Amino acid sequence: MPTFPPDPQSSPAPSAPPAGAERLDHFMARANARYYATHPLLSDFITAPEISQVFGELLGAWAATVWASMGCPSRVILAEAGPGRGTLMADMLRLITARVPAFAHALEVHLVETSPLMRKAQAKALAPFAARVPGLAPVWHTGLDSLPDGPLILVANEFLDALPIRQFLHTPAGWQEHYVQDAAFCCVPCPAPELPDGRALDPDCVVELCEPALDIGRLLGQRFAHTPGAALFLDYGHNSSLTGDSLQALRYARPARPLDAAGEADLTAHVDFTAFAAAARQAGATIWGAVTQGAFLRALGLMERTEQLAAHASPQDADALRSGADRLAAPEKMGHLFRVMALTSPLLPMPPGFMKGPAE
Repeated sequence: MPTFPPDPQSSPAPSAPPAGAERLDHFMARANARYYATHPLLSDFITAPEISQVFGELLGAWAATVWASMGCPSRVILAEAGPGRGTLMADMLRLITARVPAFAHALEVHLVETSPLMRKAQAKALAPFAARVPGLAPVWHTGLDSLPDGPLILVANEFLDALPIRQFLHTPAGWQEHYVQDAAFCCVPCPAPELPDGRALDPDCVVELCEPALDIGRLLGQRFAHTPGAALFLDYGHNSSLTGDSLQALRYARPARPLDAAGEADLTAHVDFTAFAAAARQAGATIWGAVTQGAFLRALGLMERTEQLAAHASPQDADALRSGADRLAAPEKMGHLFRVMALTSPLLPMPPGFMKGPAE
């Protein structure tokens, strides 16, 4: 990826960080690892699968359609990155086993999860499906790089936003990088970072870089260049490479200062879908989107499926179903802030939920 050329008159030589200071991405990785290992109920936030079962059902139907577009291979990996309590995968498998049994019997379920406590919750959620279809017994991984070879369908909901970021300051005196010391930022002079094209750099702006997300894009792009596959990412972020500080924290379900109480809050940052797409495309994948979550879910039939369920539900449950659909798709709620992007093998057709050709 290109770099912004440093100004020889305004780029101080890199210097060592102060004693005890930790680079922001290292701090964030350590803090989130502790948080996810010690907060199995993840009560500080609610994700789309907990809002409505229809969300997972629609993604199950999406996966089944992609499998059919691959030619219905007799063996296919269905993987989820960041599976939380296992709710999303359980909802997907409920739809798949009921509506597309041939797909269910072709599946091998793989989960990318590092927390032993979360793995226990996921095993419990998926146990009924594993008891009926042997291939649905999940296999766990600590990273996407250990997934087995073969056709792959990957889903990742609110996964990229939790990956650690680096923050750089573009100042008249040159580039500086954020480090963390005593629960506060300190700035350390550094070389010009490698950034995607197209960023307008104002004086004293903050630029964020998520290197693990770029690595995932390259990994999947390289895989899809020679093996049938599709990956669906749903996350909050932006389509263009913006500047600004998007690091945030939730503690006890309320916003908190990101640098306070490391490991006791959920740290996230907005996803730069433009940079992520560029990394995957350069490695060999075809990119679809990003589109808004509201448009994507409506295209998959969110409202129709919600009304089907509501027609056979109690008035209270029907209201909850409609409220959940509104929360997922309404522009002023999750419908616009959250974006959806798919990466596919070049020979696969446009996946469901996307209205136009591949992104350039």
